[in-house]
Amino acid sequence: MNDKSTESTPTNFIRTIIDADIASGKHKKVITRFPPEPNGYLHIGHAKSICLNFGISQDYTDAICHLRFDDTNPGKEKSEYIDAIKEDVHWLGFDWGDNLHCTSNYFDQLYAYAVQLVKSDKAYVDSLSAEDMRLYRGNLTEPGKESPYRNRSVEESLDLLERMKNGEFAEGEHLLRAKIDMAAANINMRDPAIYRIKNMSHPMTGDKWHIYPMYDFAHCVSDAIEGITHSLCTLEFEDHRPLYDWFLDELKTDAHPQQIEFSRLNLDYTVMSKRKLHELVEGGYVNGWDDPRLPTLSGMRRRGYTAAAIRDFCSRIGITKKDNIVEMSVLENSLREDLDAHANRALAVLDPVKLIIDNYPEDQEEMLKGVNHPKKEEQGTRDIPFFKELYIERSDYMEDAPKKFFRLSEGREVRLRFAYYVTCTHVVKDSNGNVTEVHCTYDPATRGGKSEDGRKVKGTIHWVSAKHSISAEVRQYDRLFNIAAPASEKDQDYKDFINQDSVEVLKNCQLEASLANIGSDAYQFERQGYFCQDSVDSTPDNLVFNRIVTLRDSWAKKK
Repeated sequence: MNDKSTESTPTNFIRTIIDADIASGKHKKVITRFPPEPNGYLHIGHAKSICLNFGISQDYTDAICHLRFDDTNPGKEKSEYIDAIKEDVHWLGFDWGDNLHCTSNYFDQLYAYAVQLVKSDKAYVDSLSAEDMRLYRGNLTEPGKESPYRNRSVEESLDLLERMKNGEFAEGEHLLRAKIDMAAANINMRDPAIYRIKNMSHPMTGDKWHIYPMYDFAHCVSDAIEGITHSLCTLEFEDHRPLYDWFLDELKTDAHPQQIEFSRLNLDYTVMSKRKLHELVEGGYVNGWDDPRLPTLSGMRRRGYTAAAIRDFCSRIGITKKDNIVEMSVLENSLREDLDAHANRALAVLDPVKLIIDNYPEDQEEMLKGVNHPKKEEQGTRDIPFFKELYIERSDYMEDAPKKFFRLSEGREVRLRFAYYVTCTHVVKDSNGNVTEVHCTYDPATRGGKSEDGRKVKGTIHWVSAKHSISAEVRQYDRLFNIAAPASEKDQDYKDFINQDSVEVLKNCQLEASLANIGSDAYQFERQGYFCQDSVDSTPDNLVFNRIVTLRDSWAKKK
């Protein structure tokens, strides 16, 4: 058995195919590839494909996975996207080693294959206008019609193709098409385009080319050139598979990869279309590709998602042939489990109001011990300064509180986390009736939050020392859209469903001093959620924290 994966590695129908191919001797070495087009940033849907392709290369003996940039459309591609894709793949925990490729590396060979098709009368140069070409193509119920240029001589098509390559024609003037069957039930087989004219410079090849290969042609031929054994793609390419095979059969390539389709990842309360993501970024609906509300990997990383959580999520949803929509809560549960296991605890007050302990000595300060992680003793403790004046959450005090409100109200006793029992005596209000100070007394015999006389209190609240706390801005992120499937509403623009409350910015939040250092660590702010410093905007003089995820699924509660 060549599979070196552990028993915990989930199987799926693709791995079953690979196992059978290895057992039969069809392939001794498995080669997969992840072939993004560098025309945007990767999103969580791409993570599923990355984990599948690179996961196979990790789990099978001598298997490898190529990272290949399908850079056939210079008008939409940028080096910025290439760099971002590399960073995302590495961040997820995968490495391509020496197997980094670009389709542009094969432009000479692709062109030679196109010439080969023309010479064998399997391709021709068409001169129909784009509008006429659509009319000639037919539809799902009517066959297409052959172009009047379909029977051009091989010599004429070769001459026109050469002149197209040399830049003698305007864009749209000519098109190289495969000669297959205009009456085919599968529209992809109705003389599909192979090369189109684009008189523009390419980042990798400069001004050498004035024609660029179409994706369907370049994709399968590049797979064959690289000796890919299993070409794994999403279900929308299932109808393209006959064309994939036709090209390779006609060209008689040394390798003939097997295309296998699986369901793409659809996630609710967001959009996964790269075109729509471009619209959101370029239209200013979000703050760039790394906006923490986007499903882009750079945005999720900035928000505080962990690579381990995303890998776990991809494992949980599995690889199937059936399209479905995955609930955001599944992703967030993977994230919570990972953060709960690794994130240290900290105290942070997001909506502060003063708590003054009237009987605490004026000049006294002390250090209390806070547990860093309740499930990991090796994480130890930290010193938390305690003082007469503290900050607590405004919502932890209520006037005329109901019986089951187990926090502060006049005459009620609560436990301050890691500190003392305190009893509320009175409050001070401003001229508008807003509480500005909550006053209480403390019991010195309850240091550490334990009573010597054994009495119990039902409420525990968190706090920070007003003298020692640090101020920060906190951004609380939520779903980007306020309906589960914004792109499926046919009569409305998906942007009409943007959640206007998808981010709440809180100023002057008060955090314990240990959070002052700039870093990428995630913390559980006790009773609040999981947070991390914003990697772009946070500075030593202006701390900014992002809420990664709530402690519980608040949307499930709303439903």
